[in-house]
Amino acid sequence: MTPVRRAVPGDLTNLLPLVAEFCAIDGHEHDADRVRTALGPLLGDDALGQVWVLDGPAGQDGYAVVTWGWSLEGGGRDALLDELYVRHRDQGAGSRLLAVALEGARAAGATRIFLETEAPNDSVRRFYRRHGFVDEDSVWLQRPL
Repeated sequence: MTPVRRAVPGDLTNLLPLVAEFCAIDGHEHDADRVRTALGPLLGDDALGQVWVLDGPAGQDGYAVVTWGWSLEGGGRDALLDELYVRHRDQGAGSRLLAVALEGARAAGATRIFLETEAPNDSVRRFYRRHGFVDEDSVWLQRPL
């Protein structure tokens, strides 16, 4: 079984290519400097969230990023599964990675977790639904600050 563990600052260099792969597959613009700046603080402690890595035989094969939010509706800390990526799919690694990330969020005091998927990505929504996620009626909006 492929081990899942908390990422540490020394993992930053190995995580960057995985994030680039995720962005290419998911259709996101990738800016390596922006990713490095955003990922670095998550690797030092739990203040902003947690990063989990999936170690494979030849190095890291996946990662999950969970960040913290705060909600009056939820009664305090909630979490966002910001990214989850596994290089080799359909082998159970994504399910293991997700389970560990969810447990980490629960242990850190989060009472619920959210995620966002791209509208055309039905297969990833099926994956998350198999793991207990449900569709919401709310619609997220965003704007740069």
